[in-house]
Amino acid sequence: MRKHISTPVIILALASIILTACGNASAPAPAKGELNGTVSVSGAFALYPMMTVWAEEFTKLHPDVQFDVQGGGAGKGMTDTIAGAVDIGMISRSIKPEEEAQDIFWVSVTKDAVFPIISAENPVAEQILAKGISQEVFAKVYITGEIKTWGEVVGNPAITDEIHVFTRSDAAGAAEQWAKYAGGKAQEDLKGIGVNGEPSMVDTIIKDPLGIGYGNLNSIFDLSGGGLVPGIIIPPVDINANGQVDDGELYKVKEDAFGAVADGIYPSPPSRFENLATKGKPSGVTLAFIEWILTDGQQYLEAAGYVPLTAEQQAESLAKLK
Repeated sequence: MRKHISTPVIILALASIILTACGNASAPAPAKGELNGTVSVSGAFALYPMMTVWAEEFTKLHPDVQFDVQGGGAGKGMTDTIAGAVDIGMISRSIKPEEEAQDIFWVSVTKDAVFPIISAENPVAEQILAKGISQEVFAKVYITGEIKTWGEVVGNPAITDEIHVFTRSDAAGAAEQWAKYAGGKAQEDLKGIGVNGEPSMVDTIIKDPLGIGYGNLNSIFDLSGGGLVPGIIIPPVDINANGQVDDGELYKVKEDAFGAVADGIYPSPPSRFENLATKGKPSGVTLAFIEWILTDGQQYLEAAGYVPLTAEQQAESLAKLK
């Protein structure tokens, strides 16, 4: 995989509406001032924006609790957690047996999905929006490299524009999920030019009319307005490979993509659970924070572009903490 250094990662602040999102809490909030200490968190870019909201809301309830939240990718989050360098790792992929063997404990806290993205200036954008792209074509672009031009994607050999394939250079849960969907087993199976971080991936695709990449639901939509980030489109995933875009396969606004993930219409992978990992079972303020995320904290997810856990999934995660 070829790599290049991307522009510095910029994490945009979530819109104020996220902080005022309403919902029904399933457990009473702890009394103010009851907890104190510092909780350090690192890991997946996919979960970073949500974690900053959770940290801010939890601090309102417990002013003596402070947070240090850093991005860096799921790989960094796991490495830091195993090393004991942070209290919580944000992991946007499944936890591996070899990580559990190193005393890694984890719970799922939300659901998210990875979507393919291309530039709005792509020369065959209109055809792609009408036909979609099948899983087989994605495999031939990202895994085998058999498809090299946009003409091959839309079935027009007269179009010879080369596809500029981009992937993540940092260890990322999004990359692993996209690799599995495309027919690979791990991030390393993906072909393409490496881009460091989620925001840089989106920026790269916006600027390259011939580029193709992938991004998480919450990073490719404008959360305040609900539309796609200006300059990108989601090529419809032709789920049933019938060569046309059917209901539930075209996502131009957040609600459509959100609904497809929540209802299980969008395939898994690349939809996935987002997890929090700790070194051994959490305790003290770290435990209290994770329990709050799984109860009161769920009310902030939807406005931030994440799918809340179902009642059954929520109960399963809470039971693991006991």
